[in-house]
Amino acid sequence: MEIAGVAMVLRASCTAYLPKHQVLVVSDVHLEKGSAYAARGQMLPPYDSLTAVSRLMAEMEVLRPRQVISLGDSFHDRGARARMNSDVVDALRIMSGSTEWVWITGNHDVAPPDDLGGRIAHEVSVGPLVFRHEPVAGPVVGEVAGHLHPCARVSGGARVVRAKCFATDGKRLVMPSFGPLTGGLNVCDDAFAPLFPQGLRACVAGRDAVYAVSAERLAPDRSRLSRMAG
Repeated sequence: MEIAGVAMVLRASCTAYLPKHQVLVVSDVHLEKGSAYAARGQMLPPYDSLTAVSRLMAEMEVLRPRQVISLGDSFHDRGARARMNSDVVDALRIMSGSTEWVWITGNHDVAPPDDLGGRIAHEVSVGPLVFRHEPVAGPVVGEVAGHLHPCARVSGGARVVRAKCFATDGKRLVMPSFGPLTGGLNVCDDAFAPLFPQGLRACVAGRDAVYAVSAERLAPDRSRLSRMAG
C-alpha cells in the first residue's frame, strides 16, 4: 500500500518495509517486559526478549534493509538493559552493526541504552515520511507512529477474531506492537478517532499475510480490560 504516496509493504510479522528506501520499521518491542512483570510478582514466560530479537533477525535476513527504525518503546523500562541475557545483547549488537540502526525514543524508554549500537533520535524523516513514537493530535500527512498498539476485533459470521493490526487512512500509519507480550488497543477505541477523523482501515496481521478489513466488519471489545495497550 501507499502512505502519503510512499510505497510500503505491511508484513504479517507486524513490521513494515519501504522498498524504495530499503527501510525496515518495527515498533513497541518492549524488550524485557516479562522480567519487569516477574520482578513485581506476576510471572510471565521469560523468553519474550529472545523471541522478539529472533523474529527481527529473521526479518532482516529476508529483507536485507539498509536502515532499521525502531519506533520507540523498544525497551520496557529503564532497567531492561541490566536484565538482558548475553544472547539478547549479542543479537542486538549484531543487528545494529549490520545496518544503519535508529532507536526512536518512547515513553517507556526516554533514554535507550547506548551500548547496543545504533543511534538515538526523537524522530527521523525518510522522504516525505516522519517516524516518531507517539502520533500527534489531529489529522497529519506522512506520519508513521506506534505507541497505541492497534488491534482489530473482526466479525465474520459466527466467528470473531482479535489480532494485531496496522491502522491507516493512507495519509498516516499507526504500527502494531512487535513484542510478544504486548497487548493491543482496539481500533474502535476513542483514542483513534482524532487521528483518523474520516475513518481508518485496519490491516490485520494473519499467520502468513496481512488482510485489509472494511470498517463494517470491525467490532469493539466487549471487555474494557481487553483493550489495555500494555
